[in-house]
Amino acid sequence: MTTESHDVVVVGGGTAGCFAAATAAREGLDVALLERKDEEEAGHIACGDGIKGTSAFPDVIDRDRLKAESFTNEGITRAIFENPQTGESIEIPFGGESGAVVDRWAYGQVLLDETERAGADIRYGTVVQDVVQSNGRIEGVRATRDGDPVTHEANVVIDGAGALSLLQDAADLSGSHFDTNVDYSQFCSAYREVLEVPDPVEWDDALVFKPTEELGYLWYFPRSATEINAGLGFQMNRPPMKLVDALKRDLREREEFRNATVTDKLGAALPTRRPYDSAVHPGYLAVGDAAGHVNPCTGGGIPGAAKAGHWAARVAAEAISDGDVSEAALWEYNRRVQTDFGKRFAAMDLYNVFGGAHEVDELVSLVTALPGQQLVDAVGRTGTASMGLGLKLKTVLKTFGHWGLLRELYAVQKAAGELKGIYDTYPDDPAHFDAWRAERDALVDRVYEVTGADPKY
Repeated sequence: MTTESHDVVVVGGGTAGCFAAATAAREGLDVALLERKDEEEAGHIACGDGIKGTSAFPDVIDRDRLKAESFTNEGITRAIFENPQTGESIEIPFGGESGAVVDRWAYGQVLLDETERAGADIRYGTVVQDVVQSNGRIEGVRATRDGDPVTHEANVVIDGAGALSLLQDAADLSGSHFDTNVDYSQFCSAYREVLEVPDPVEWDDALVFKPTEELGYLWYFPRSATEINAGLGFQMNRPPMKLVDALKRDLREREEFRNATVTDKLGAALPTRRPYDSAVHPGYLAVGDAAGHVNPCTGGGIPGAAKAGHWAARVAAEAISDGDVSEAALWEYNRRVQTDFGKRFAAMDLYNVFGGAHEVDELVSLVTALPGQQLVDAVGRTGTASMGLGLKLKTVLKTFGHWGLLRELYAVQKAAGELKGIYDTYPDDPAHFDAWRAERDALVDRVYEVTGADPKY
């Protein structure tokens, strides 16, 4: 058996893992990134491919190169919500913002190359199977590479191994506040295909969504006017869907996909839950999907994963320099996540709880009755909060029969705002964590009571 020693070992070569490894390497640390796929296949990940640009990405890789070589459509200016009941659509402009769609494989390949250029040592074809742990602290991982066992010892292990990470099953995390209140029902199963269509679509400037059964949605994201990422997902706390059949059925009903050619297909699981309350343990930090860093309503997670990987590595570098990789020494990583995108994702999770308490047809009927901008406001986007008298009367008439559901929605909206305030006070150290969690849980319990939803956590 081979044993290697490093300052930092990063498991997983996705967005979070790459930004963690690149950041740690630029901090002057000896970094090994362990990626289970071979070099050619690495970066090939099931994804919706939608993104809001690179401006929020940490400046540890060449962002201009990433954009030039993997962003295929930077002209996304709106979302289209398709109503499966009426066949009509609701258009929601991005309001001056712009989005993009990427080629996820090209994106992953560039990111890995940039990570190597930053100084990280990437070990492809390495399958991690266990952790090395002593006196509670994570001290490395055990893996196989080319069929041979290898142990990677490290001062800090950064877990970017994805949803339902094997490392968290293998480790004893009972000696810290690490969030182990994790269950498969808090995740989504998804499948997507990339299709080439014979003629340009008319909506190449839009992200198209359509609700489907089991509290899921279909998506159509244009990489270009003739290359479309089409997929769908469903909540794992609902009866299972036949994802491929459901997607094929919808594709057959769309004229623009007649004679389309499938160029790639892939499935995955992703978290549709709030970020882990704590993602640190002595010698160990979890990032990206492995820590629930995904918008629980849309599945979007690339920018958050990039930030989380960067912050984890910065905090780890400081802890290693101080010779202290305890939970308290790594805690600042939690605070940065929770007071940034973590609070938004936790607030969005309340809408997921609300949705899970109702049937899809009921929710779609309500959405259809609400004016588009009011719908945007209802889920926390900045916009116009007022309506003229005529629009108010029209909305009252259209939502007749859904007033109870509408009251619930606005109660959830109010709770989401309050929840963000609680996350703004996320504690600076683990000593005050239990009190903070009790305050947060009391608010979430109110949402369960208002919506009638079964507890999610």
